[in-house]
Amino acid sequence: MGEQPLTIGSAAEPVVEIRRSARRRRTVSAYRDGDRIVVLVPARLTKTQERTLVAEMVDKVQARDRRLRPSDAQLAARGQDLSARYLGGLARPTSVRWVDNQRSRWGSCTPLDGTIRLSSRLQGMPEWVVDYVLLHELAHLLQPGHGKSFWTLLSGYPHLERARGFLEGVAHTDGSGESVADDEPDVEDAPAG
Repeated sequence: MGEQPLTIGSAAEPVVEIRRSARRRRTVSAYRDGDRIVVLVPARLTKTQERTLVAEMVDKVQARDRRLRPSDAQLAARGQDLSARYLGGLARPTSVRWVDNQRSRWGSCTPLDGTIRLSSRLQGMPEWVVDYVLLHELAHLLQPGHGKSFWTLLSGYPHLERARGFLEGVAHTDGSGESVADDEPDVEDAPAG
């Protein structure tokens, strides 16, 4: 079969699993598998070549992670940018953060205290999908319901329908039953009260 995978890492560094393959001739590839980074290398590499290439591949995976799995602070900055671009800067959340306890929603907003929470299930999805969900929740700071005026706030987002369709597909595939169809625009806004 081949050598056993080599796993390295410490508390400050990611766990990296190196898999050598006699069938792999020239290419080196890497991907995230849960909390570890798996790097596939040709068996013929010297330890020096392996160290260099593994470091490069880990850097690439971490760069991708930063782009697709932004921190809470990056998410908050993204929210400020989206508010400025699409909502005239009027939506000003007090906090924006990832949460692990949302299994039936993509995001939630509490207009009373200005907090926005996005489901960690969104991490790794395309940026335009995360931006849609974040913008959706930002719009709730300005308009609590899903009436016509709410959807008017979102109408300037160029990936609106595409993102909604993407999330519908994910919900259908993963069986969560979550639907963005529940967010369909109402004919008119209902009075608050």
